[in-house]
Amino acid sequence: MTKIKEFFGKTSQQISKKVIEDMLDRQLCPFTNSRCFKVRKSDPGISIGTCIVSYGKENKKIIICPNRLLQKRQVFIDCVHLMTKHEPGNEFHLVSEVSVPGGSIDYILASCRRGKVVDFVAIEFQTLDTTGTVWPERQRLLAQKGIPVDHNTSNSKKNFGMNWKMTAKTILVQLHHKIDTFENINKHLVLVLQDHLLDYMKKEFSFKHLAEPGKLGDSMHIHAYSFRNESQKFNIELSRRLSTDAEGIAICLGLQAEAKVEIGTIIKVIESKLSDTTLLSIV
Repeated sequence: MTKIKEFFGKTSQQISKKVIEDMLDRQLCPFTNSRCFKVRKSDPGISIGTCIVSYGKENKKIIICPNRLLQKRQVFIDCVHLMTKHEPGNEFHLVSEVSVPGGSIDYILASCRRGKVVDFVAIEFQTLDTTGTVWPERQRLLAQKGIPVDHNTSNSKKNFGMNWKMTAKTILVQLHHKIDTFENINKHLVLVLQDHLLDYMKKEFSFKHLAEPGKLGDSMHIHAYSFRNESQKFNIELSRRLSTDAEGIAICLGLQAEAKVEIGTIIKVIESKLSDTTLLSIV
């Protein structure tokens, strides 16, 4: 059996030969409504389309694509409470790739009125990076559904692994570089990830000082999501909330960094990106 549990947004149980042929033709990510960005290095014209894989002795369902977290835009709705200046009647805008000291932020969810930012929350996504290759597993899925594939590839013993340590350490270092910025301007930064990755981080790093559930007064929040299996479909749901501050992230890593910036600087960047296309839609 293939370890690919979700392919182009559909569970392997749902996929018929006809459906999978359409997927391969369109190569569409249903969570972004655009072409799947995960492509073969040897052939960029082919999108890999793997969203969730089964891994380990416990066959945990692991998200390996950050866009998988965009399902129903629930992760953004779960951050609204952190915008304490938001008022009914304001519009929500979702702006991607906003530059800040220490790097860029995946998303900014902003509460706006008449084109002006009233409040905002910064949101980072993190899913697990794989090692090796998932391609043979993908091809085995196609073969099982009756799609002709190269048997040398589908029978390959090459496998994939999970880069737990590097993924966890990298995101914590990135958060430490950025959290001072948001703490300095009294705004929140949220890390969105899967519960399995959070479990690993809690085991390998010092997380005992983090508040659970998260406290509104903390600048750094962690939202962990699990799967709810309904009608042969995986739906993400918020399972745990933790929080801390810049000092708390430093305790996790034993590092230090400073990144001071005025709130007006970030607001100008956000407002320059506002348009009809950034309006948050939950359809």
